[in-house]
Amino acid sequence: MLYNLTCFFVAKKNKIGYNIIGGTMVIKYLYKNGKQDSKISVVEFLLYLLINTLVLMLASVIFKDFYIESFWIALLASVIIIILNKTLKPFVILFTLPLTILTIGIFYPFINVFILKITSLIIGKKFIVDGWMVPFFITLFISVTNYILEQLITKPIIERRKNK
Repeated sequence: MLYNLTCFFVAKKNKIGYNIIGGTMVIKYLYKNGKQDSKISVVEFLLYLLINTLVLMLASVIFKDFYIESFWIALLASVIIIILNKTLKPFVILFTLPLTILTIGIFYPFINVFILKITSLIIGKKFIVDGWMVPFFITLFISVTNYILEQLITKPIIERRKNK
């Protein structure tokens, strides 16, 4: 068995393969008898990244309290959001679990607002998220749109690639 990692992030080797330092999306290739068996390929990751970037751009056009300067800033924001979702979000979910249960899940989208706010702090004036209530609806829009585009575009492409 040969483990290999192809990614754009710094990686370190552990017992079962390579993990991306910082906890971003783990991309593992496992070669068995010359056949590639992967958790997620780089092409799939780039497809998800492109879809997320386009959804962020669409949200910035629709909502006036959400500003993204350019496509490249939206791409950078998508990468940061993925990193935050894989590293910080699980801890935030854990710490806010009682509040989320108490509000019957209504608080959960505010965790996504928190992630957007942190992304805004990291990027600065080129990615602006104003307020707390409008970003609540922005995160709902982003979540629903991502889900729809994933079902209509991403999953069919991935299935076609796997069937080849």
